[in-house]
Amino acid sequence: MLLTQLPEDVLYHILSHLDHRSLSRLCQVCKSMHGFVNRDAVWRKIAQGCLNSGITRNGTDIYPNIPLKERVRTAQNWYKGVCKRWSLLRWKTKLLPWLQLDEDVLYLSQAAKIGAYPLHHDSRRLQRNPVEIFSGHKGDVCRFVLTDSHLISGGSDGRIMVHSRRSHMSLGLTGHSQEVNCLDSKNGLIISGSRDQTARMWTLTSNSPLATIPMFDRVWSVAISPTQSSFVTGTACCENFSPLRIWDVERLACVCSLGSEFRRGAGVLDIVFESPFQLFTCGYDTFVRQWDLRLSPQKCVMEWEEPHDSALYCIQTDGNHMIASGSSYYGVVRIWDKRQTKCLQFFQLSSDSVSSPVYCLRFNSSHLYAALATALHSLDFRQHPSNNR
Repeated sequence: MLLTQLPEDVLYHILSHLDHRSLSRLCQVCKSMHGFVNRDAVWRKIAQGCLNSGITRNGTDIYPNIPLKERVRTAQNWYKGVCKRWSLLRWKTKLLPWLQLDEDVLYLSQAAKIGAYPLHHDSRRLQRNPVEIFSGHKGDVCRFVLTDSHLISGGSDGRIMVHSRRSHMSLGLTGHSQEVNCLDSKNGLIISGSRDQTARMWTLTSNSPLATIPMFDRVWSVAISPTQSSFVTGTACCENFSPLRIWDVERLACVCSLGSEFRRGAGVLDIVFESPFQLFTCGYDTFVRQWDLRLSPQKCVMEWEEPHDSALYCIQTDGNHMIASGSSYYGVVRIWDKRQTKCLQFFQLSSDSVSSPVYCLRFNSSHLYAALATALHSLDFRQHPSNNR
């Protein structure tokens, strides 16, 4: 009996014991084997163990239109640091830009405006001019988020702008007395944090905040839980309490504080929910930390230290094994494997004599985009391993 004559379930079981190199060689045996091995089901087990393959910890496929075989090949480059670097945009004035990535469109804030830049299908480089510009702030945009229907931004003028992505309608929300450093939005709920030492709750249609929570410290970061029952705030840690606190949305009460040994000034700059109970944070204390909200809030379950004692401005995870972080000096981006404590790969993007933080980074299955003070950079991981990074 030939291998290709075996029942499919038996063949799937046999192939599940092969690594990606063996499967790639097996594809070259014959036409029928090539067709069978190229199926996503064959590569799924391998993909779940790779970095940034698009298969999350709970098994969700976030890039279903890209063959898994191709994503596993690209995942090897993420692991080895094999990529090509590009400088996509440059500008003269130093800014604090922010990014969001929505499939084939990259949103970039520059001063008081946010531009929507389509990505070329093959090269994934930006079109030269934005196809849409979102404005309305009298000062610089500090942060912005995307939902399916809206782009919501917070500015140094203390205002929040709610832009419809389906029409040209915009709404300005006024309530903060100083710059809006951070905000998050889910299903019509908006949480904002400000230098005025308050966090405020809004809806997409409210003209004034539904609630105001005194924080007694500057608020640098917020994140709404996927369940929308709670949200987390990260403050500057200039007072005698934890900079990380969880709040109940309905009661507007602090549910608990996370951590117990933060040094003064170790503010939290970015917060990412990976699931309703898995939370990642970073900031001035040079650590990326993972918190499990089902366990004791006094101690994180994992932590990864920036080896050069730099503050960490931003993080993103792939929902499974990978973390990408942006450091405060020389445009350093680091790739971390959660299964290790040491940094896996790092890339110094700033070649200028003056150092710049990585203010924001975003990635998809094949590219990482990083915004520095005077430039937007990309790392293309679709390279053949024989190429130099």
